[in-house]
This record gives sequence, C-alpha cells and structure tokens, in this order.
Amino acid sequence: MPFNTALSGIRAANDDIRLTGNNIANASTAGFKKSRAEFSDVYSTAISGSGLNQIGSGVQVQKVSQQFSQGNISFTENVLDLAVSGSGFFVTNIEGTQSYTRAGNFSLDKDGYIVSNTNARLQGYGAGTDGTIQSTVGDIRIQTSSIQPRTTTAVQSELNLDARAPVLQSTGIRYTATGNAATANTNGYGIQNLDITGPTGITTNVTTTANDNSFTIASALNTVGGVTATATTDSTITNWDTGLTVSMNGVTLTNTSISQATADEINNLPGLTASYDATGAGSIRVQSTIGDLDFRVTGGGSDGDQLTVTGAASGTQTIERDALADGVTAGNLDSDTDRIIVGGVLQVDLAEGYTLTDNSGVNALLPGTGVAFTNNAFDPTDSSTYNHATSVTIYDSLGNAHIMQQFFIKQPFDPSSPTSLVNRPNAWQMAVQIDGQNIGEPTIGDPTTPSLAIYDVFFDQNGALDSTSLSQQILVSNWTPVVSAGNGSQPLGPSTVAGGFSLPIVLPASSSNFVIDLTGTTQVGSDFEVRSVNQNGLTSGRLAGINIDDTGIVFARYTNGENLVLSQIALADFSNPQGL
Repeated sequence: MPFNTALSGIRAANDDIRLTGNNIANASTAGFKKSRAEFSDVYSTAISGSGLNQIGSGVQVQKVSQQFSQGNISFTENVLDLAVSGSGFFVTNIEGTQSYTRAGNFSLDKDGYIVSNTNARLQGYGAGTDGTIQSTVGDIRIQTSSIQPRTTTAVQSELNLDARAPVLQSTGIRYTATGNAATANTNGYGIQNLDITGPTGITTNVTTTANDNSFTIASALNTVGGVTATATTDSTITNWDTGLTVSMNGVTLTNTSISQATADEINNLPGLTASYDATGAGSIRVQSTIGDLDFRVTGGGSDGDQLTVTGAASGTQTIERDALADGVTAGNLDSDTDRIIVGGVLQVDLAEGYTLTDNSGVNALLPGTGVAFTNNAFDPTDSSTYNHATSVTIYDSLGNAHIMQQFFIKQPFDPSSPTSLVNRPNAWQMAVQIDGQNIGEPTIGDPTTPSLAIYDVFFDQNGALDSTSLSQQILVSNWTPVVSAGNGSQPLGPSTVAGGFSLPIVLPASSSNFVIDLTGTTQVGSDFEVRSVNQNGLTSGRLAGINIDDTGIVFARYTNGENLVLSQIALADFSNPQGL
C-alpha cells in the first residue's frame, strides 16, 4: 500500500538519526569507530513475472558499516593510555579468549599485568635477559618487585687517545756516590774527570777540582744533555754543648743549643730543612738539597765543649774545644778540628743511549756499571706519570658500587732496535685499578699479593685499534671486592688464570672476573675523548616507572637507573576489518 511505502522512508530516516546520535554519544569513547547507514530500495515482484512494470515498495537499511579511518589521537597523563597510529588492533586475552580492540586505555592489575577496562590482558612479544625481543606472544607483565643486583662481567670503553701525547716514561742508568767525610775539613771527593757520550757518538768532558762541593759537581754534570744529577745530604746533630756558637754553610746561628728554636732557624736557611727530636738529650736532623753540609764552631763555650754530627754515610764526627792538643793558646779552638764537612750523596742519571766513562783514577767518583732505572714510572697517585685517565662505576655480586680507573701511558719506540711486543710504534699501556687497589695476577715471587694490572694496547698507522694477536686479551681476573670492615658481607671473589680460569665468562657469573672491551677506540691527533663507557652490572632497584616508545617497546625504569626491556606490544591487522 502507498501508506506502507511512505512509512518505510520514515523508518529508514529514523534509523539514520539513531545511528548519528550513537556516533555523537560516543564521540569521546576511546577507540570508538563511527558507523554509517547504507540504504537500498525495496523492489516489488509479481508471482508470475519479473516485475519490470512493478512499483517499488519503499526503502530499507541494507547495512550498518563501521568506518576504520584514523581518528584523532589525544594525549593524557597516563603512560598506559595507548593509541594505534594507522591500521591495526591491540590484541587482548581474557581466560583464553583472544579479542581485538582499538581502545588503548590500559592499566595495571594487582598482579602487574597490563589489562583493559574489561580485565582483558594486553598481549605482546616477550624479551630475553639481554633485551632482545622474542617471537612468542603472551601476556605483558610488569615486574613490580625489586630487581636483583648483577655483577659486572663486561665493561665497554670507546675512547680516543691523543696521538700527539708525549712519552712520559724513560729508562736509563743511575750512578750513586757517597761523600766521605772521615778526613777533617774535606767532603771526600777528589779531582773528577768524566766523559759522557751521547747516542750520536759526541763525547762531553766534565772536570772538577778536589773537594768541590757535591752540588758543584752535580751542577757541572747537569750542563750535559741526557744527564740529570742531584746532591743531597742527611745528618744529625746529636750533641751540642750549650754556649758553642755554630755556623752552617757559612751562616752563624743565633741559637746555641739543640732546641726547637734552633731547628726553626735552620729551616730558614736556603736549601736546608731541620726537625727537632726531644727524645733523650735531644737531636736535630738536618737535610740539604744543595750538596754538602759545612759545620763550624766560631767561638764561645769552654775547653772540652763539643759539637757532634753524625752523617748518614760518613759516620760520627766531633768538634771539641781543646786548649792543649796543639799547644795553642788556652781557650782557643783546636785549629785542626774546628770544622766538619758532611759530603753529599751524588746521584747521576744517564738517559737511555748515554754512557759514562770515569777517568778519575784513584779519585773515581762512580762505580763502573750503575743501576737501570725508570724515570716517571707509572704512579696512579701522580698525574705526571700517565697521559690519560677515566673511570666507571662497576658492581660486585651483592650490588655494591666500586670505581674502576683506567690509566693510559704512551710507550716509547726505538726504530733502531728490533721490533718486539715491547718496542712497537703506536703502543700504549693501560693500567687498571679498582677502588685504588691493584688487581693484577700475583707474581711467582709473591703469589698472594695482587700485582699492578697492565695491558698492552696497539694501534695501526691509521689510528685504528690493532685487534690482532699482538694485543693482549683484556681480562680482569684477580679482583677481590673491598667491602666495609666488619659488616660480615663478602661478594664473589676472583678466579685467576693461574688457578685455571679461561674465557669466555659463563653467565650467571661465578666470580668477580670481567672483560674490558676497547672496540672503537682510536689514536688520532686530537684531544683525549671518552666517547662512551658502559658496563653490564647493576645494584638492586625498585620500580620507578614505565615507558612505552612509538614502536611499542615496553621499558621498566628502576631506582638504580636501569631501564629493562620487558616486551613489545603485539598488533593484529585484517585484510577486511569490516568483516569482523
């Protein structure tokens, strides 16, 4: 009937209005997709014909279809409010039933699972212990309990060592001569005639006269290249009868006894230091950095009064007032014993490649061979003995923090000598200490004490790290973590190579051993640079927050600064979403 045909239009319009109202009502519903009404006309047909001449019977809603176009993305204060940009659906699971949604308003349940408002658990790809995303899909769960500490097993340092840095260490031969003051009024040094020959074959002669101050001899030697000489003296005044007036190195002292005041006065003299010891009758130790010490009694006192001086090498000598020994006038000093000279200790260092020939005959100053020495030998407490240094915090098995220091010392190269592991261009040494303690393998001579850990590091002519067999494996295998005294705690200790340890380190760690990786380190002509320093240990920590990046990677942040990869959110897509 015509009336029913008209009513079908009203009904269809009412359905369209209802659908529009539903769209408006859900405008703020997370993940909602608007619907669209799709209409079709109603055809009339005859029982015995095709209905070509039949009038239609109205309109009907053929289909209500959802629109899956991208909606607006709003930002909220909740880190678990998620949105999918582009196509795809979040995958959820509740009691074994899997479903899909565009609604990303998630939260944590009491067990740490990420769930939707219907308590369906969000699905994702799990992560391995090293943070690598796995292929298995499952419930995403946030570890809400504290994470356990992990001992450091690997340290990665990427640096640049300055190719322009100087070689600080040098070797040479050291000669030592001690002044002999057994003869009154002399320092024991006779006429000197020394020839010093340099690496180029040029010889320089140094000649001094008998009884020259040891400082004078040292000064003459210091004029020759490759030679460093010092003259020092150490003596102690052990007896000083009150009233004797004494001069030291030509300066008359106003104080006339062994006392703190006298030591203070000596300290004001150039090149001299003095210290007073009140033990027993008292004494004053006098040291000189400018050669011999010359003591004289210039007057005062009574017959028989004495001044006694003991030298470190010359023994004990005494000046005594004597009215009778040489028939001198009573009350005067004995002219043969009014002076004590303590000869200085002369140290002569010859740089590598220099030789010394002593032509002094019976006055020969120096022994024939000398002793090998190293100038500027590495000392971690002296920054002048190494070129570069850096540090990193590492952890023992109980999560205690320790400071590992790396020191880099440039090594010399002599192209005229056979090339070996210790004589190569572009060679450095890396010394390692932890908490200021040595951690090297013990030596045969001292099997219980850690040695200084020294490792060779080589670079090629392009400044790249030489990782061939000529470079040592950088393994730290003798570190005993230092803990607070008396607290009863003891983390894992070392496993030495001498005790049978070998690489690789198997996890979980069974010792404090770790490796240092210098991959990427260079030696080029620019300032020392720490590009990156990383280590894989950590102390214990509590959950501090969650982060999810734009690829769906879920990170857990802990109070120890650790960011752990927990999972990656899984998305599902369909070739025909409207067919769901």
